[in-house]
Amino acid sequence: MSLTPEQIQTIKTALPSLTENEPMAKHTNFRIGGPARLYFVAQMADDLTKAVQTAVETGIPWFVFGGGSNLLVSDKGFDGLVIQAANRGFSIEDTKVVCEAGAITALVARKIAEAGLIGYEWAVGIPGTIGGSIFGNAGCYGGETKDVVASVDAYRIADGERVTYSNEECRFGYRDSFFKHEQHVILGCTMEFTPGDSAMTVAKLNEINAKRKDGQPLGESSAGCLFKNFAFKDEREIEKLKREVDVPQEMIGAKRIPAGWLVERCGLKGHKLGGVEVSSRHANFLVNDGTASADQVAQLVSLCQMKVRDQFGVSLQTEVQFVGF
Repeated sequence: MSLTPEQIQTIKTALPSLTENEPMAKHTNFRIGGPARLYFVAQMADDLTKAVQTAVETGIPWFVFGGGSNLLVSDKGFDGLVIQAANRGFSIEDTKVVCEAGAITALVARKIAEAGLIGYEWAVGIPGTIGGSIFGNAGCYGGETKDVVASVDAYRIADGERVTYSNEECRFGYRDSFFKHEQHVILGCTMEFTPGDSAMTVAKLNEINAKRKDGQPLGESSAGCLFKNFAFKDEREIEKLKREVDVPQEMIGAKRIPAGWLVERCGLKGHKLGGVEVSSRHANFLVNDGTASADQVAQLVSLCQMKVRDQFGVSLQTEVQFVGF
């Protein structure tokens, strides 16, 4: 159902700086996506809550995103209000770091390292924003967002209240959090760290960054890691996989099989479908050659899932969010 002229006028009156029919391809790392019927950039937390509140009261579909790093928007776009969280402030005081949701994760990680605080060096490899990192409990190189977050400030949709949740209340799991299951808008967070040597911390951060550049297709248009790695509780869950391929002991010990390893062993590394390709550098990345459509990406995602399921009995779950499908 299309938006009515009355709904559009209500939103425009409340958010006079919004734009109409904004191409989402301009705002996602995939460089794919049709137009957002209405598009608003929220520079402050108050802007975020006002935009969402107005959309809810007006009865129109809405969606909040940060950096657009793990987003696939339909070729048809999104017939509602897309809100970009661009509240980018953060401060460091002693061992406490207070961040707004739109702060760039990699930049925050570097500033924290330069301040001589340890435990967030891994986050230099996380694209996007702090809000997105919290939402999906982002992690890499042995670290996860849950390890450093003390509390999260959010706007609860159910009653329109601003609330603060403790780390425990966020119910963080593997690439998961409470916020994926209860509708909120993340406004910011407080993180706690341990003091250390800034030179050593920055050196470790730079080492992680170099590893990432060496092993990932960073210069190409992609949405980062496409699938969650396959986490299992015991080896019975991977019996079929072990019959088909020699599984390294470190994966079995960690109880986690890298998704890219599975996709590659299905012979899909470098596989193309129209303008999208399974990266020849890292098989958990799909890259857009500049001509790919969202439908082509969705088809290649389905192909990877089907091949891995049929060959190894493993169901891969996507990390990327699908919008407008």
